Amino acid sequence: MEIRLPSDVKLMIDRLRHNGYSGYVVGGCVRDSLRGITPHDWDLTTSAPPEEIERIFADYQTVSVGKKYGTVAVIVEGELYEITTYRIDGEYSDSRHPDEVRFSDRLSDDLARRDFTVNAMAYNDEDGLVDLYGGQQDLANGVIRCVGDPTQRFSEDALRILRALRFAATLGFTIEPDTSDAILRQRKLLSDIAGERIREELLKLLCGDHAAFVLRRYRSVIAVFIPELKGTFDFEQNSKHHNRDVYRHTVAAVHHIEPLPLLRVTMLFHDIGKPLAQTTDKYGMSHYKNHPKIGAAMTREILRRLCMSSAFIDEVCTLIRWHDERFVPDAVMLKGYLKRLGVETMQALMLIQHADILAQSKYMREEKLRTLSAVSDELNRIIAAGECYSLRQLAVNGSDLIHIGVGSGVRIGKTLDLLLDKVIAGELPNDKEALLAYAKSTIDKEG
Repeated sequence: MEIRLPSDVKLMIDRLRHNGYSGYVVGGCVRDSLRGITPHDWDLTTSAPPEEIERIFADYQTVSVGKKYGTVAVIVEGELYEITTYRIDGEYSDSRHPDEVRFSDRLSDDLARRDFTVNAMAYNDEDGLVDLYGGQQDLANGVIRCVGDPTQRFSEDALRILRALRFAATLGFTIEPDTSDAILRQRKLLSDIAGERIREELLKLLCGDHAAFVLRRYRSVIAVFIPELKGTFDFEQNSKHHNRDVYRHTVAAVHHIEPLPLLRVTMLFHDIGKPLAQTTDKYGMSHYKNHPKIGAAMTREILRRLCMSSAFIDEVCTLIRWHDERFVPDAVMLKGYLKRLGVETMQALMLIQHADILAQSKYMREEKLRTLSAVSDELNRIIAAGECYSLRQLAVNGSDLIHIGVGSGVRIGKTLDLLLDKVIAGELPNDKEALLAYAKSTIDKEG
C-alpha cells in the first residue's frame, strides 16, 4: 500500500533533512495509511532536539506541548502537527510517564520504546517504510503484539493494556498469546490509572465493531476498574425470558445497539442492578422489579469515578432508569412520556429496548418486537404531526396567564402544567381561547 504524505508533512520532513536531521511520520498515521485509511493526525519523529525543531520552524507558530519529553507542536496552514525527538525512555515509576528521557539520533531507539508492532513503523518518501519489528506483517495478519517484552511494555504504562483491548475491539485484531497472557497477568496495574485516562480508552473500545468479543474474553480486565460488573458474571437469570447469564446478556445487548457512546455505555450498565434486585417466586422463577432504579444509582457512581461529564451521566442514568418500562402504542400514554422524558430520550429508549429484546431468549421475542415497533411508529407519528406534549408547544404561556390574572410564580407553573395535561389527555384542544377560558374558570372557582 502506497503511503501518500500531505504536502505540509512533506514540507516539514524536507526542512528537517535540509537542516541536517532525519524525519519520519510514525505510529498510528503509518498504521492507518497501510490499511488504506486516511489518518486523522500525522505525527512526526526526528533526530533534531526540541530546541532545533523550534529554530527550524521559527517562521511558524510552535507550541511546547511536551518539550520535557521531546515533543514540539508546529502549526502549518491551521493544522497542528506534533514532532517528537527520537528518545530512549527511563524508568516508569508512576506506570504512566518515564522518570526521564534521553534524546537520541537513531530512529531505532525511538521505535524500540513504542507499544505495539503495528504502531512502531516509520515512513518518509526517501527511505520508504522502516519496520524493525514485523509491524506490517502483523497488520496484514490482524495481530496486536507488543514491541519486545510485553511485561515490560505494560509495566511502563499500564494504560497500554486497555489500548491493546481497544485496538482489538476497533480493528478486529487478535491479541497474540504472549501479549494476551501479560494483559491478564498484569491487569491489576490498571487500578492505578486515572479515571479520565481509562474513560477515553473505554469509550473507544465500547464503540468498536468487535467490542463484544473483547468484553467477553477480557472481562476480568474490565472488572479491575469497574468491579461492580463482577456481580453480573455467571449470574444466571432463572427466567424464561433469558437464555444467558446477566453479563453475557449485557455483552449481547452492547453488540446489538448502534456504536454510539451514550447507547453502548447504557447497555453495558443497563442490568448491573439485577443481582441486587433478585427475588424468587413460589414457582422458583426469578424477578428483578427494582433493578433499573438500583442500576441507575450504581451507574452514577461508576461514571463519576470514570470522570464522565455530568450531562452524560444524567442521560445514561435516565435511560437505565426507564429501559425496562412497558410502553404501549397509545397516543395519550406516549405523549405523557414525551412530556416527562423528551423526544431524544424516548427515541433512544426505543433503540435500547430493541437491543435488549434481541439479547434475550426467543420466548415471546416476536411479540415483543411487534409491540415495540408499533410503539415506535406511534411515537414517530406524534412527533411528525407536531401534536402537543410539551409546554413550548402549548398555545398559551406564562404571560398569557398573567394577563388574565392567574398570578405569578408557582401558580403559573402549576396552571400551565394542568393545561398541558388536559391537552395531552384530549380533554382540551390546544387552542389559546379554549385554554385561557379554562384557566379563567379555575380562577373563578377558587374565588
